[in-house]
Amino acid sequence: MSSPFTALLASLIRHRGVTGCMVVGASDGLIVDASLQTGVNGEAFAALSASLYRKAQRAARAAGFGEAGFFELDAERGHMCATGRNDLVLVVVSEPRLNVGLLRVEMLRALEAFA
Repeated sequence: MSSPFTALLASLIRHRGVTGCMVVGASDGLIVDASLQTGVNGEAFAALSASLYRKAQRAARAAGFGEAGFFELDAERGHMCATGRNDLVLVVVSEPRLNVGLLRVEMLRALEAFA
């Protein structure tokens, strides 16, 4: 069964180093659709990324910056990137070698599917 996000997720998972991508609910962290490689704990990443995205949004507003457009968690063993719109968050999980700049451009362009 195909969702409105299937093609979008398929294009993101093809990037070298991406191990998972998903669309999650911003308020509850539940997976709407996902494309994950074996070994990626989608439920844990979905909940974590939604929580971090909400906190980044609140922090940006509190600092007077307006809405946060893109969130990146850069860690020793990988990246978690998130961007969202309309109570949905697009999340990508990757290995450390990922070209985050290119992925960021594609993720922000993909937000058009969330309209």
